Amino acid sequence: MADSYGFSLDEWFERLKQMPVPEGYKVEIVEGAITMSPQRDVRWEIIRRIVRELEDRFGMDVRVLSDVRIDFGEQNGFAPDVVKLAAGAKKDIRGRWLPRDIEFVAQVISKGTAASDYGPKKLAYAAAAVPVYLIVDPYTGQCLIHSEPKDGTYHKQVSMDFGLDIDLTGTVVDLTLRTDWFPRD
Repeated sequence: MADSYGFSLDEWFERLKQMPVPEGYKVEIVEGAITMSPQRDVRWEIIRRIVRELEDRFGMDVRVLSDVRIDFGEQNGFAPDVVKLAAGAKKDIRGRWLPRDIEFVAQVISKGTAASDYGPKKLAYAAAAVPVYLIVDPYTGQCLIHSEPKDGTYHKQVSMDFGLDIDLTGTVVDLTLRTDWFPRD
C-alpha cells in the first residue's frame, strides 16, 4: 500500500525515481500498489491518434497530457494515457495538475493493467467527477465510454466496436472520435 511504512505518495514516487525502472515502462500507484507497464507500439499508436484528434478539434494550444502523474487521493498516483485539461487549468502548489480540471481521460488497455483500468481507475475517475472516461481495448477491438459521473459512479456507459465513430459531441469534449484507424493487438 502507498501508505505502508508511513510513506506518502510523494515519498513513494521519490523512492521509485531511485529504482532502475526499465526504459519504455511507466510506473503508477493504484490503490496503494506499485505497477509498471510496458509501452507497446500499438498502444502508443492509439494514444497518438487520440491526441491528434484532440489537437485537430481544439488547436495546438489545447492542454493534453500523456503519462503525467496526477494524484487521485492518498493511494492513487496515476499517469493516464491521455488527459485533456480544462482551459485555464493550473497546477497546485506542489506543481501537480488537479483531477477537478480534467475533462477527458483515455486509457489504452495493456494485458497486465486491464483490471486497474476497468476497476480502480474507473472508480477514482468517477469519484473525481471526470466527465468522460474512455477505455480503448486493442485486444477486443472495442471502446467503452463512461460519462455522467455523479456520487462516485458513472451513470452512462456505451460500448463501441473499432471502426465506429465515438460521438462525444454532447459532452465537454465536443468531438467525434474516429476509431477506424485504431490498430488491433
